Amino acid sequence: MLTDPSLARREGVLAVHSVHEFVFSVPRLDEAEHFYSNFGLDVRREGPALALYTDGNPHRWGRIVQSGERKRVLWISWGIDAKDLQAFKEHFTKLGVPSCAPPEHAQGENGVWFLGPDGLPQQLVVAEKSSPSAKSSRVFPIEDSDHGRAPQRNRIRQVRPRHLSHILLFSPDVPAGQKFYTEALGLRMSDRSEDIISFIHTPHGSDHHLIALAKSDGYGLHHSSWDVESIDAVGLGSQQMSQAGYDKGWGLGRHVLGSNYFRYIRDPWGSYAEYSFDIDFIPPTLDWPSDNYPPEDSLYVWGPTMPEDFITNFETAK
Repeated sequence: MLTDPSLARREGVLAVHSVHEFVFSVPRLDEAEHFYSNFGLDVRREGPALALYTDGNPHRWGRIVQSGERKRVLWISWGIDAKDLQAFKEHFTKLGVPSCAPPEHAQGENGVWFLGPDGLPQQLVVAEKSSPSAKSSRVFPIEDSDHGRAPQRNRIRQVRPRHLSHILLFSPDVPAGQKFYTEALGLRMSDRSEDIISFIHTPHGSDHHLIALAKSDGYGLHHSSWDVESIDAVGLGSQQMSQAGYDKGWGLGRHVLGSNYFRYIRDPWGSYAEYSFDIDFIPPTLDWPSDNYPPEDSLYVWGPTMPEDFITNFETAK
C-alpha cells in the first residue's frame, strides 16, 4: 500500500485528485457552529464565514456562510496538480464545458470556474492532494485481556474526525452527472445502482468515492462524510451528538458499496454529517471492478430502517 503521498498519482491520466473544499450557506452561523463543533470538527471563524478543519490537519475542508432562509450548496472546489492546469483548460474548451463567474461569496478567488451539468458552480484550484493516499489506519480492541477490552466511560474523549472522506450531492440526472464527472474531470465510477445513485473516485488514489450522486429534482448537498478510527468512534460520535441535542439520523449500520460502517447525524437543515469507519480504498494502481448493483445494495447490509425522508432534498423542497 502506498504511504508516500507524492507517489499517489496515476501517470499520464488527467484527473482531479481531491475534493478541495465544499461551500454552502445556512440561515444562521451560530447553529452551524454548534452542530459541527459538537460533531468534533475544528470550527473557526474566518472573515464572514465558518471554516471546517479536522483535528491536527491544516487543510480547510469546507466553509459555511450565512445567507437565505434555507441551506444551499454554493460551490465545490476540486484540487489539481499545477502541471495539469493548462491541460484542463484545453480539455474544457474541447468539451465545451461552460465557464462561469465566481459566485457571490467567492469574489476574488482564483481558479478555473465552470458549471456542472446541473448548474452547480465549480472550481479547479492548484492545490496539494488532500484526499487519502493510503488506506486509513484502523483501531480495534486488543484480542484478549485479563481486565476487559471495552473503553471505560470515565476515559471517553470527544470523537474528532481525521479527514473528509466524501460528499454526496443530489443530482436531477445521475447518469448525466456521472458522464460529466468522468469525462470532464477524469474521475472514475466505483459502483452504481441504476439511475438512482453513483459512487465516483479519483484514479490518483482515494476512498471508494470522493463524491456520490443521488437522484433528486435539483442539485444539493445531502451529506459530508468524515473518517474516524474505529467502530467505537462511530458509536461514541452518535452518543456525543445525541447528548448535544442531535438525536435524529440513521445508523449505526454498514454500507454495501464502500463497505464502511456509518452513523448519519441529521443537521438543523435536513441534511447530514456522517461518521464513517473502514471505507474501501482505491489506490492509483488498481482498476476498481465497478458494477451496477440492485437498489437494495445501494443502501446497507445491516442497520435500522432508513428514515422515510432520508433522501429528501430540502434545498429544493417546496
